[in-house]
Amino acid sequence: MKTEKRFPLPPWDMETAAEKLQLLENDWNSQNPEKVIANYSEDAEVRFGTEFLNGREEIKHFLIRKWQQNLGFKIKLDLWGALKGRMAVRSEYEWHDTTGQSYRSYGVQVFQFDDNGYIKMHFASFNDTPIAETDRKL
Repeated sequence: MKTEKRFPLPPWDMETAAEKLQLLENDWNSQNPEKVIANYSEDAEVRFGTEFLNGREEIKHFLIRKWQQNLGFKIKLDLWGALKGRMAVRSEYEWHDTTGQSYRSYGVQVFQFDDNGYIKMHFASFNDTPIAETDRKL
């Protein structure tokens, strides 16, 4: 079975890495789990905070749960560096919970892509800070 490629492909320069990262940000902001998991390899290893996930199905179920709890989710990804098939990223996202409390979450993320442009490993660490709804900026 031939694997489809997800362009742009590694190895990156900063321009192509930024282009790839913008595509990922757009998919996350769609809040469509199918769009997001299409960027991951079938056997991707992922850590979001304290959750360890393996493969697209676990990632999909995590996202469904996340977006049921993190309402109004919007993320901004900022490329710090890129080398070969890796990226270092600063992330900032905002959301509110079911009670209406708004949050801003800051963190760092690292990505490892395979030769076909799929995320093979993704590790994200972040901190959530309560904010007033009027302080949202994303």
